Amino acid sequence: MKIKLLDVAEVIRSKNSGPYELTFDILFKEWSIYERICAAKLISKELIAGKYNIPVEKVINVVEFTPAKAIKITIERPIPSGELGERDVYGAQQHAPLLGLEFDL
Repeated sequence: MKIKLLDVAEVIRSKNSGPYELTFDILFKEWSIYERICAAKLISKELIAGKYNIPVEKVINVVEFTPAKAIKITIERPIPSGELGERDVYGAQQHAPLLGLEFDL
């Protein structure tokens, strides 16, 4: 069965995690989907690196946070928050590449 992240997540967001990191939160609607995605390790450092066109080493972590049915991802910011040329000082618009994710479950 193919599922879209947009259909199974209640929240998909990004924000600063300090001036040099971005954090992404994916909160799922249902326990069963959260558990299946976690068990299959479908959201991985490699997946995130590919979506953001960065080396895997720039993906700091992918954490399953079961009390909230959530997966938290942290990456290095390509440009520090507030630096010349940086266009999203709060990091609130960086989750867009995650919106198109689809998985086979």
